Amino acid sequence: MFGTWRRGSTPLPTYRHLIKLHKAGKVSFKHVVTFNMDEYCGLPRDHPESYHSFMWENLFKHIDIVPENVHILDGNAPDLEKECAEYEKKIEAVGGIELFLAGIGPDGHIAFNEPGSSLTSRTRIKTLAYDTILANARFFGDDIDKVPHMALTVGVGTVMDAREVVLLVTGAHKSYALHKAIEDGINHMWTCSCLQNHPRALIVCDEDATLELKVKTVKYFKGLMKVMVERECGGDLDDTTVIAPSSQSKTAATS
Repeated sequence: MFGTWRRGSTPLPTYRHLIKLHKAGKVSFKHVVTFNMDEYCGLPRDHPESYHSFMWENLFKHIDIVPENVHILDGNAPDLEKECAEYEKKIEAVGGIELFLAGIGPDGHIAFNEPGSSLTSRTRIKTLAYDTILANARFFGDDIDKVPHMALTVGVGTVMDAREVVLLVTGAHKSYALHKAIEDGINHMWTCSCLQNHPRALIVCDEDATLELKVKTVKYFKGLMKVMVERECGGDLDDTTVIAPSSQSKTAATS
């Protein structure tokens, strides 16, 4: 299995559940190869807010993954453009990404592919938008001056090449982005909308994230999910959760 992982608060419950499954002997990561989707430029690798530190502290050190199978962009590489190009080659060398696990920002960005990013972009150096820097200041003691202004990130094209994509969306502050992702057309100003063209994308969201969706959209996906849960899992749908597959995407769910 080859996967792309992200940092941030949204995936933490997922990571905790994976750790729980591993400790229960139900899941092994010995044959998993991972690629993180982004990293700050100029931030020391051992800095507590580096994506390297985040992933090891919150997931990798708690599971049986082989360290050599963990790939994280080096924001301190002497040649950042070369680092990005080689990252794409490493992904290609293992046969591509099987599962891309991602979240989105309030502006709809995936990884650091912020509004205006090319929908065919590859791994590259990215200057961060002021709103992104401001949002990430909470991880740096609310000191905006401590937040790096540049990062390395996989591109939208890199995301779209993954065989499957799971997008996690939680909170009312992400609700407009979710609306743009599934109810409006594809637009490079809302990079999350690219998933409308992905053949196997799944959007997982909570109730708060649906506040900007049309009532009939929420009703449709709740009804769809209820049928799937009853058919495949023999259970009932929790009314606090909606799972919305993007346009043209197959859906899958497990309890």
